[in-house]
Amino acid sequence: MGTDHQEHTGRHESMEQRADRNWDELMQELRVTQTGTQILTGFLLTLPFQSRFSELRTDQVVIYLCLVALGLTTTAFAVAPVSIHRMLFQRRRKPQIVRLSNRFAKLALATMVLLVGGIALFIFDVVLGRTAGVVAAGAGLVLAVSLWAALPLWARRGDETEDERARGEER
Repeated sequence: MGTDHQEHTGRHESMEQRADRNWDELMQELRVTQTGTQILTGFLLTLPFQSRFSELRTDQVVIYLCLVALGLTTTAFAVAPVSIHRMLFQRRRKPQIVRLSNRFAKLALATMVLLVGGIALFIFDVVLGRTAGVVAAGAGLVLAVSLWAALPLWARRGDETEDERARGEER
């Protein structure tokens, strides 16, 4: 029998090796999040320089400004792990770095859900009207929440059920 960690994960790795592996996986995930966030935020930042921007209604400008703030917030959450890593680099704190960065990655995903829904609202509202914007935002939110939260939670629940069955068979 190995350590509790080895039995739990099925891997033969030290705590430091696990933290290194988790950090590498987290960085791969954040690369996707950061790229998507940067593209969406960059798109938003170009809009005031378009000729039609002055035609927006006041409520559309408010939605736009909220989206810019949300895009900047999402970017800050997605980039925070890099800063955490830099500040704690070579201080033997990798497990803490991974835990903190994981929280910021989750915050980035949560705000990105709102950003995606808000962008759908904004674009459809400007092009087709408020009703279409609300429908598009709702559909975008349902899709993002389903794929980014509900599906992973459902899959995790299935793993927990299998773990419970395996523990029952061992007894």
